[in-house]
Amino acid sequence: MVDGGYFPRQRSQLRRVHEERAVGLFYGQRALAIGALAPLNFVGTMEHSKHRLTPFNRLAHTGKWFETVFFGTRAEADRVLGAVRRMHEQVNGVLPEDAGPFAAGTPYSATDPALMLWTIAVMADSAEVFYELLVRRLREHERESLWQDYVRFGELFGMPREAAPAGYREFRAYWAERMDSRDLVLTEEARYVGRATAFEIPMPPAFQPAKRVHDLIMLGSLPPRVRELYGLPWTPVHAVAFRATVGALRAARPLAPAPIARGWNTRFFDGVAATERRRISHGKPTPQIVG
Repeated sequence: MVDGGYFPRQRSQLRRVHEERAVGLFYGQRALAIGALAPLNFVGTMEHSKHRLTPFNRLAHTGKWFETVFFGTRAEADRVLGAVRRMHEQVNGVLPEDAGPFAAGTPYSATDPALMLWTIAVMADSAEVFYELLVRRLREHERESLWQDYVRFGELFGMPREAAPAGYREFRAYWAERMDSRDLVLTEEARYVGRATAFEIPMPPAFQPAKRVHDLIMLGSLPPRVRELYGLPWTPVHAVAFRATVGALRAARPLAPAPIARGWNTRFFDGVAATERRRISHGKPTPQIVG
């Protein structure tokens, strides 16, 4: 019997979405940039991170782990899930200082259902956004299926199902409420790390010519509230260039051979981590936080 993993290709909308390379190469950066707006999530992650000086190694490592859960066999996924659960058990503490409406001493935990939901939500929203920008619009039943797969994804990492919005419409209502919430704030560190994650990713030399396109797509994909909080400029010229760029890429997508358009992104993730290591070894600047 073929082991299709937790998200078999024939039945899983999540897998169909994430197998699109255009989604896999963008969604993680956007999710982390938006996710950094939740102080309890961000501070908890950074206070217990082993990659504070190498944030892109962490990004690449996380991307590979998630793709193993998306695309791997159940045995492969279970190894990742077990490792993440063990890490999450260690992530608990209190805010060391005030962060927006959250006072110093506010507790956080990686196993808090509300914090887990936020992590899943920024991933689900980012995957949907890039699929619709760069591949095609999803139908309503596909959006519903994608959200239900993401709830299942959250459950695999320990999120109680009842902590998540029951359906796609409820998820969108939750998302709209969060985007308007005063609870979304940036600490000084979050502003630096979130912006660097989105726009300063270390790419190998061969990918440098594409960086301006990458940065424009990332900028245009962010919700207006998020751009405002980061202080990112967005002009009519940006908007015209963004629409033209994503339109051209979406039109070209059907012409790309399947191995180029779809699949795992391991070699790209490894390339980012290797570039960061090489820059650090040569004393060249790389976005990093010294804590």
